[in-house]
Amino acid sequence: MDRTIDFTVFCLESYKQAHYMTGKAALKVFNDYNVFGYIKSFYDVLHSTGQDYIVEDIDIYISSRRN
Repeated sequence: MDRTIDFTVFCLESYKQAHYMTGKAALKVFNDYNVFGYIKSFYDVLHSTGQDYIVEDIDIYISSRRN
């Protein structure tokens, strides 16, 4: 079983809850900004951090992609 898939779902759910979004809206953000690719690339670092840190890190990543 691929642990990155479980972790990616965890990240999506955490982001969705932190931003009071629907699953569909959170999925759109993740797709629009290639957050799935980011999570996969940095899995080794991210999976050992806490939920709040992960959401904050994703926010920073998305913000950097918007500029």
